[in-house]
Amino acid sequence: MFTQLINRHHQLAEWHKIPWHDADFSRRMLAEHLSQMHDMASRRFSIIDQHIQWIQRKILAEQPARILDLGCGPGFYSSRLAALGHTCVGIDISPASIEYARAKDPATQYHLGDVRHIDYGDGYDLVLLVYGELNAFSPQDAAHIISKAYAALRPGGRFLLEVSHYAAIYRMGHEGTSWHTATSGLFADEPYLCLTESSFDLDRAIEHYYVFLAGSGDMQQYTTMHQAYTDDEYRQLLAAFSRVQVFPSLTGSPTSDDFFALLAEKS
Repeated sequence: MFTQLINRHHQLAEWHKIPWHDADFSRRMLAEHLSQMHDMASRRFSIIDQHIQWIQRKILAEQPARILDLGCGPGFYSSRLAALGHTCVGIDISPASIEYARAKDPATQYHLGDVRHIDYGDGYDLVLLVYGELNAFSPQDAAHIISKAYAALRPGGRFLLEVSHYAAIYRMGHEGTSWHTATSGLFADEPYLCLTESSFDLDRAIEHYYVFLAGSGDMQQYTTMHQAYTDDEYRQLLAAFSRVQVFPSLTGSPTSDDFFALLAEKS
């Protein structure tokens, strides 16, 4: 196993993501979404509640709307918006998250699927894509998702994105190496050792995870990437929209050096 680690190479031509669609990964990730001890998968509910208040007041002007939540996870945003009287549709690739969302919020439509390929429908007043999810796709896929969101909006509809600052992705790619152990966690139900190695190349943060299972000693390798964009590059991605507004966060006030919000309106 150590030979495999020592002989690793990082020449990556294709875009890589952790397999969130996998049933076991999805189940373990749901536990991280639900945790109120950290913001690593989803934000804590107290923060999400602040975001919903701002979206309801600033973006929706407290008027009923038809909303599409891309990468909805367990439905934390969709369910709260639905409770305020909005009609919501959520899409996510994680089967455990969609199962949870459907159980907690049966009145809302939740669809299991890859946002790159699934049909969005149309006639939406608002499309959401939050927590830097756009940055987890290749530039080509990100442009395709934006194009699909544009087509799904009614004239005058808006696309609300929460994206990462270039500097945040740069920092992510320069975190170096680290390791941790767990009796169970995201990468396995059994005890494991995880070595993490990060790099930054071609405006991408690349994180490699080398997971050693305690029982067998086998090594499993996972890679995830995040794309960094300048402010001008974000505006180029949203060039089809007639107007783009910038906000420091989903509360309207500066709260983090990592993310900011873009609101793009379809003419």
